[in-house]
Amino acid sequence: MDRTLDAERDAILAAMTPVVDGIAATFGPVCEVVLHDYRAPEKSVVAVAGSVTGRTVGGAMSEIGMRVLAGGDEAGDELNYVTRTRGGGLVKSSTMVLRDSTGAVFGALCVNLDIGAVGAAHRLLGALVGADTVPAEVPTTTFGNDIDSVVDALVEAHRSKQRGSWAELDRAERLELFGGLDARGVFAVRGAVEQVAGRLGISRASAYSYLSQARAAHDTPGGSA
Repeated sequence: MDRTLDAERDAILAAMTPVVDGIAATFGPVCEVVLHDYRAPEKSVVAVAGSVTGRTVGGAMSEIGMRVLAGGDEAGDELNYVTRTRGGGLVKSSTMVLRDSTGAVFGALCVNLDIGAVGAAHRLLGALVGADTVPAEVPTTTFGNDIDSVVDALVEAHRSKQRGSWAELDRAERLELFGGLDARGVFAVRGAVEQVAGRLGISRASAYSYLSQARAAHDTPGGSA
């Protein structure tokens, strides 16, 4: 890594740190702002203000960060998306990527708003006027301070969509599992292949083989992972 470029990225993160506190102070206790340095995915949180998802400095990126990593320098901002924490809380978030002077993505500024109270008020008002206020189904996101819990949650989420244990899956289903995890950015994290192998009860060599095959299928015209 070019030291000048590294210094530039450090300077951008340092300049963004007061912004983290400023945004959180503006929106109050329902707001959490997290600054990420994706050069170290396992401890990407370099600044945090507020407490909506329980993030702490030195904590790992979430699966949203993994998705950004998977997008590489083509990744874009993701604004005003709604997700649910594993504890059931409803959160509206925006993730804005940080780029250096070369255009390379190296971090992100994330804003999380706890909209659970707003949703409760909305349902109450809807009940009073007789409106249908059943909330739409929203995805559950794992916000963890250690990368292992995030990877485990993603593996479990993909496995739950399939028909059984690893031994019961056919080759296409196994490739789909690895392709899905790869698309979510799981394997951008150091040691993730070994962790996924352990989670599935297969050898490290088998995990690398399925990942390679899934990527080859994805890159083949007409193929899919």
